[in-house]
Amino acid sequence: MTETGGHRGVFVTLEGGEHAGKSTQQEALWRLVREAGREAVACREPGGTALGERLRDALFATAPDEPPPSPAAELLLFNAARAQLVDEVIRPALDRGAVVICDRFADSTVAYQQYGRGLNGLLVSMAIDIATDGLVPDLTVLLDMDPAEASRRVDTETDYLEREALDFHRRVRRGFLELAAAEPSRWLVLDATKPAMQITHAAWARLQALL
Repeated sequence: MTETGGHRGVFVTLEGGEHAGKSTQQEALWRLVREAGREAVACREPGGTALGERLRDALFATAPDEPPPSPAAELLLFNAARAQLVDEVIRPALDRGAVVICDRFADSTVAYQQYGRGLNGLLVSMAIDIATDGLVPDLTVLLDMDPAEASRRVDTETDYLEREALDFHRRVRRGFLELAAAEPSRWLVLDATKPAMQITHAAWARLQALL
């Protein structure tokens, strides 16, 4: 169960760099939860609500010849979308006992905005606290992969984050790994280069213990 609020549900998040396979694993886990007889809710960040999807479009529609969002604007926009998602989708689902599987959550903000962008950690934490109201995942699955390897999974970059330099993505990866090392009871680190079914099996084994 989630650590805050005494919810009856289970909150699972999928984290990792670009092209690590989070969407594939989300769909697989969603199906397994449903087959186990539990309500499963899949959502993504940024997005998952009408407001969140509009903010997602505003962020990721940035053209290559346009200036990207400033680090501060990026921090606030991602957390605005998150606040709406928590209030509108995640908490109500957990309250009714559902298993929520979210593609990215607050740990992405720490990895991308704090480690990647170099924003002050206290400011990042404050923004996250406002957006999440203290909600912490029960399980966070990190799909870990060398950013250079991940970049070879696609032919072209489609958004401004994917167009960032390799050093940026390496800082993000370091952020995820340090977060996982600091809280091993919540995190499950998996090699994202392994076959998708092998990854699903490992994640499902850990999730089953929480159901």
